[in-house]
Amino acid sequence: MTTLLIALGSLVLYWIAYHTYGRWLARRVFRLDPDRTPPSIEFEDGEDYVPTAKGVVFGHHFTSIAGTGPIVGPALAVIYGWLPALLWVLFGSILIGAVHDFGSLVVSMRSRGQTVGDIAGRVLSPRARILFLSILFLALTIVLAIFGLVIAAVFRMFPASIFPCLIQVPIAVAIGMALHRQGRSITLPSIAALAMMYLTVAWGDVGVLHAFNSALAGMPVIVWVAVLLIYSYVASVLPVWLLLQPRDYINSLQLLSSLGLVVGGLVVAALFGFGPEKQALEIVAEPIRRGADAPAGAPPMFPFLFITIACGAISGFHCLVSSGTSSKQLRSEADAQMVGFGSMLTEGFLAVLVILACVAGLGLGAPKIVDGIATDTLLTGADAYHNRYASWKASGGLPATVGAFVDGSGNFLQALHLPATFATALMGVFVASFAATTLDSACRLQRYVTQELANAVGWKFLTGKHAASLLAIGLAGLIAAAPAPGAPWAFDQLGKGGLMLWPLFGATNQLLGGIAFLVVLFWMARRKMPLVWVAVPGLFMLILPASALILQLISGPEAWLTGDSPNYLLSAFAVATLALEIWILIEAYRAWPQWRQTLDVDSSSLNPTPPHRP
Repeated sequence: MTTLLIALGSLVLYWIAYHTYGRWLARRVFRLDPDRTPPSIEFEDGEDYVPTAKGVVFGHHFTSIAGTGPIVGPALAVIYGWLPALLWVLFGSILIGAVHDFGSLVVSMRSRGQTVGDIAGRVLSPRARILFLSILFLALTIVLAIFGLVIAAVFRMFPASIFPCLIQVPIAVAIGMALHRQGRSITLPSIAALAMMYLTVAWGDVGVLHAFNSALAGMPVIVWVAVLLIYSYVASVLPVWLLLQPRDYINSLQLLSSLGLVVGGLVVAALFGFGPEKQALEIVAEPIRRGADAPAGAPPMFPFLFITIACGAISGFHCLVSSGTSSKQLRSEADAQMVGFGSMLTEGFLAVLVILACVAGLGLGAPKIVDGIATDTLLTGADAYHNRYASWKASGGLPATVGAFVDGSGNFLQALHLPATFATALMGVFVASFAATTLDSACRLQRYVTQELANAVGWKFLTGKHAASLLAIGLAGLIAAAPAPGAPWAFDQLGKGGLMLWPLFGATNQLLGGIAFLVVLFWMARRKMPLVWVAVPGLFMLILPASALILQLISGPEAWLTGDSPNYLLSAFAVATLALEIWILIEAYRAWPQWRQTLDVDSSSLNPTPPHRP
């Protein structure tokens, strides 16, 4: 019953937070004005600036910020025990993550839809703009270089998810064209799209489609990476209403309804038991693992818990979505609370369900893993949990973390008497779809960042959408094309090069959130808005990621710089990232005394030419 109480209690807490703290921030702190003309209307161009219903923007925003982060992070962090992970997700998402996303969205809407990096040039200094955009460029390059591998890995683990994921693209294009050109109501197309996607999950691995899925699952990783990066380029340069927006929207329908099924299965398993033997649903992991129960090889909980769980609590990547795409689509400033604050709380609830799937759902029955391979032996209870979380190394890979979530949440679905094959396929689609929406959104965001950097340094040849998008996928492709660290240069090993920089992403991503808070803080200070609600979480997110990077550089035998086998590539990027943070803080320190004398302008007084018009 504890599992059910945590799930329902979290849902109630998020509902209360949205209608109290979120509403207070909207009215008293950010002072949303429904009569203010938003950038989507003021600069409408049919490409990036497109006025859109808040439900559609919510779908795009939620699926873009979620990705695999709220799955992989919590599924790994429960190795410390379920309680620290749960507390960080609950209070981090409400007090830090939702404020970060909401603030980034509002500031961008008041600044003609510019990214937070571009806004830094006005509220801090022109140098800060270059520094911030450089950090954004690095973080997005890592995302683009690694997420093709993530999707390929998910497809290999769950081949039945391939056809349902691929068919989403033509469905999205059809809906985008119908809604944009004919102005139809979104209700019937939404129902039809959702029904079609669930039908492809149920029947998308039968007969010839099974052979199709198996063939694609066996494709080399480098081929998948190339195909997915080309798709990302196409999604980046097409009008946002044609592919990116409707695909994210229909994905959100399937993903949110899947979450509803998981919750329903959890309720059934908690109240009536699981399977013919009516096995009780209970949490099988320790609240906190320490002392003799501490997992082998795990880094210290503080500060690594706070960078292991990024999406689900607070993620700097979200400021790019808020200020890069969503701010250009909202047709009313009043919709910002639902999209900015509400999406983060929804993601927090997803992270809660992931935690419960790994520490309770897994205990209902999961295959024993030996040397990374699933066996025919079925483990239940605490044995199932400890088999997956015996050590940091054993639980840290993508197959292990995603597998723990899929097995646990699949048990919840089976409690509803859904077939095991359908449950596994649906969860595979769930994970792959989140990763794909992050990939295509990241490419479009990288295009914006590249254009802004090119404008800042005078490289006019990179200010066009095609040139900027090609640079984004080209650089990511070059990194991804290499084999994994230590692997031989063989064709079947290519496409895993993003793993070289992936260990940087957690701390860099969280550090980006701290710097975004800094920009929002200066913007608010110059308008004499209350600052404490942004200043405190901002300080927290500047200190924690930096301390984690320093520990990764110099602490322990596996330290990147001083360890037994130094990794000078990671060390160089980590030192450069820390140097950029220090430089930005110096710029902020220099700019702070002038904040009362200098008021940067809102969008109504800026050059009305949209910064990214093709």
